Amino acid sequence: MSQELVINTTNHESRIAVLDEGQVVELWVERQKQRTVVGNIYKGHVTKVLPGMQSAFVDVGLERDAFLYVSDVVEDFEEYEAEHSDELHFEDQAPRPETSIADLLREGQEIVVQVSKDSIAGKGARITTHITLPGRFLVYMPTVSHIGVSRRIEEEAERGRLKVILEQIRVGPGGFIVRTAGEAKNEEEFRADQKYLTGLWEEIKRRAEKASSPTALHHDLDLVLRTIRDVLSPDFKTVWVDSVEQYQRIVEFLDKIQPALVPRVRLYRREEPIFDEFGIEPEIERALKSKVWLRSGGYIVINQTEALVAIDVNTGKYVGKKNLEETVFRTNLEATKEIVRQIRLRDLGGIIVADFIDMEVQENRDQVYDALQNEIRKDRSKTKVLQISEFGLIEMTRKRVRQSLERSLTQPCPYCGGSGRVKSNTTVMMELWRELMKLRDLEEEQEVIVRVNPDIYQAVRSDEHGILADVERSLRVHLVLKPDDNLHHEQFDVVRV
Repeated sequence: MSQELVINTTNHESRIAVLDEGQVVELWVERQKQRTVVGNIYKGHVTKVLPGMQSAFVDVGLERDAFLYVSDVVEDFEEYEAEHSDELHFEDQAPRPETSIADLLREGQEIVVQVSKDSIAGKGARITTHITLPGRFLVYMPTVSHIGVSRRIEEEAERGRLKVILEQIRVGPGGFIVRTAGEAKNEEEFRADQKYLTGLWEEIKRRAEKASSPTALHHDLDLVLRTIRDVLSPDFKTVWVDSVEQYQRIVEFLDKIQPALVPRVRLYRREEPIFDEFGIEPEIERALKSKVWLRSGGYIVINQTEALVAIDVNTGKYVGKKNLEETVFRTNLEATKEIVRQIRLRDLGGIIVADFIDMEVQENRDQVYDALQNEIRKDRSKTKVLQISEFGLIEMTRKRVRQSLERSLTQPCPYCGGSGRVKSNTTVMMELWRELMKLRDLEEEQEVIVRVNPDIYQAVRSDEHGILADVERSLRVHLVLKPDDNLHHEQFDVVRV
């Protein structure tokens, strides 16, 4: 039991960190005005059906219409596996029928949906008609009549026992998944969970029958209680909380769902802020930077783009002791652990490409790949990793449910527009020259005022080639250059006098 949960809450935001052997490996932030909608259930109406895209847009009352793909309407068991990090196993899986979205939905139709992915990068939230309601030991799926057991419960005898219990307690439509926390639990505990979840679904259906769309039918728990429900397990030795109110909420909640873990909840009473005391605040700052140093002196660089996340491994200051191959191998091996930690800490998702330093020896490649796979197993999110290529590239996909840490805590730079770069002084000067050379209708000796950013002003003044002098000779005008702090680096203003 080397893991700890550290919870910092205020009236404005909640922050939760997972520490593994004292090192921050996961971090979640939720602000009161920006709460996640994942897990919420809504009654909405279809606003647009797009057969060519096999999708539809649904108004559920959020800022943007939500996105519903055809596989989220037709039974898709693979999606259930991805939704639940417990890695489910379904019996008698049926093939997915090839159905057009237009045969399933029509504009104006009212439907009950659940949010499966937050709005990311300006896109609407992704929704599904397949509802999942998590409990203490079970996940109830009212639209799927199948049963499943977490693959993290590996003992075959226990898996068989749990399946028998599920068959006995299942009444009416719907299916159940045994969560990892359900291992070794008895039938009475599962029945209590089943009664609560089916009762909750009946209440949601009654609200849906009376309400007009769009409206919210059910809100999932807030970040604190959601983490206690979904993340906390006997593997955690302590839960640290810096708020008396949240401490009491957590204890009362745990007393209902996992009473044995109540003694592990501790109220933090020191004056030093809790995230400073546990060294979490500096980790957040480092997680917002692209370069991450390794202990050996090597480093990795992480860049997020719209299409994918690129991670580059470099030897940096590490020069090794034997030969180049050994130096490269040791750097790559050390990088695997940090790469996975950063993926979890930053909550990176979608397509991730890690560019390891080229290795000539196949055995070294295999060891680096195996090391990465071993680290990935610690991650709760669904991740698929492809074999390392001859160029040292490893491609992986990680389920993205909400915005990454960087996207949550930062905004695009108003100066560079989020590109991270601006035009060079020389480029701006040449653009200015081309713009001035268009002024062919000026009178001889006419004065023209040119306002530029102070950096460009200094560059033009020290220009050996005399760009402005060239314009004055060609057009026979008089240019007056003036610095202006209010102008963007790439902007300039030309005024005829």
